[in-house]
Amino acid sequence: MLDTAIVGGGLCGLALAAQLTRRGRDFELFEARQRWGGRILTIDCKLSGHAIDLGASWFWPERQPLLTALLTELGLESFAQFDEGAILRLSEADAKPEKIEVAGGVHGGARRIAGGAQKVIEALRRQLPQDRLHQDCQIVGLRDGEDHVVLTIEEGGATRVVEARRVVLALPPRLAEERIAFAPALDETMRETMRDAPTWMAAQAKAVTTFGSAAWRESGQSGNAFVTHEQAVFDEIFDASDARGAEAALGGFLALGPELREAFRVGLPILMHSQFEQVFGIPLEGREHFYQDWANDAETCSALDRERGREEARTTANPMLRRALWGGRLHLGGSETGSRQAGYMEGALEAAQRIGRDIIRDTAVEDESNLPVPGETVNEASLRRFSAWVERQGQGVFEDYRRRMNASLATQAREQITQRAMLSAAEAFFGQALDKAESLPFDLAGVAVEKGRCALTPLLQQPFSDFLKQYFDDVAAFNSTSCALSNFPDEHKLAKEYQQAIMRDIAAAWAEFSRDLNGLLLGKGQPQLGETPKQAGGAAA
Repeated sequence: MLDTAIVGGGLCGLALAAQLTRRGRDFELFEARQRWGGRILTIDCKLSGHAIDLGASWFWPERQPLLTALLTELGLESFAQFDEGAILRLSEADAKPEKIEVAGGVHGGARRIAGGAQKVIEALRRQLPQDRLHQDCQIVGLRDGEDHVVLTIEEGGATRVVEARRVVLALPPRLAEERIAFAPALDETMRETMRDAPTWMAAQAKAVTTFGSAAWRESGQSGNAFVTHEQAVFDEIFDASDARGAEAALGGFLALGPELREAFRVGLPILMHSQFEQVFGIPLEGREHFYQDWANDAETCSALDRERGREEARTTANPMLRRALWGGRLHLGGSETGSRQAGYMEGALEAAQRIGRDIIRDTAVEDESNLPVPGETVNEASLRRFSAWVERQGQGVFEDYRRRMNASLATQAREQITQRAMLSAAEAFFGQALDKAESLPFDLAGVAVEKGRCALTPLLQQPFSDFLKQYFDDVAAFNSTSCALSNFPDEHKLAKEYQQAIMRDIAAAWAEFSRDLNGLLLGKGQPQLGETPKQAGGAAA
């Protein structure tokens, strides 16, 4: 039986496949298109060889460390997005554009990948065993087999069935909810959460035109422009030239909706070129024109994306999208599920990293009575087991918070419901952690105690650092995307003062837990009734 089936050959799916390959894990990757990359799409200009990105293209090193590190690992170079010169705005169809100021520049330190973003896709694909990669495979059904998942796949006009211990849907949640038949059906809360996650770029179109020279630069213009009048073809324009500016190009996002784009499809290149010249006020020698309407890409745009058009961007996804379903056998991936930078390439990598970590943890031996690591002391084994317990059980605290929040809403409570639910869920988790620590055979003989603090205490506290930050982030993201909380403004968007009050409560609960934990450890070092001090100290197993 296949260990992991990855559905979707975009950046998330390929990055996850590369992670599993490095770990020697079994997988197969299924892609519906006849190309790799998803919403990363680079076309080479026939005249110049200039790489044209019609999908994802920019990244920001200071806030996107995963992609920055991946580029270094793959040996790929990047260059700064050209941002120098005047920024223009055209607000009336028959008027001249005005110069505007944008603090920090339009792109805020963005960079582009030399040779196009497709270079990342190609480099990842080369790392993978080619016999595990499948294109032109449409996943139409998933069935929970209790200890595995059954995939129904349409491939080359035929239907086949694949069984896997787990499945990762590395594609937009809306698309998965709309196209795949789940058996049993996902609960309505999860389906609504998936439908509520806009697919980035799905309803948009991007176009790039190459030119003989970057005449706008010679005129002191950055190539950045915003067009806001009703007859606009582009609403945002940018310089899409190569690193040196030798291969000149302008790109833009179309202001027209999907239906109008289709109606004007034949004449769009002329309309676009005309707007370029009108905005920059100079004649431009057009060479080649490139265009991608993502609303017409069946593997990107769902019916709901097309219906709703452009929606408010969300860089943090609802944490419910990061919850493993069907007993951990079904994972939702793709950029839209990222805990940060959702919708960007960084979000796709964050999702891949999260799911890969879950898979590797789940496939490891989880029996806490497993044989100790050779040379490992009793305390080292107990610390390892406690840390693993915190990582596993910590994932359920957000779900506990959500249950408590729903219970409060059901009783029509209205005051500080986030604060109360967060605190009670955290306190319950801390209580369980104390019970777990009590059950482990720590050996306190020879362990230092300074000013009443056991040296093991900070080691047992350490696994909670990532949990506490993730807990706060998940709650804030859930509240801000929850339809049920939209009628509770104070809970929907947590004000800074409210967040600080919650943090004080959690900090107090954490301090109490830490005192109790320290006391528990000190108690383990005390002789019990009928024991001598030597017997109480214990011996290494």
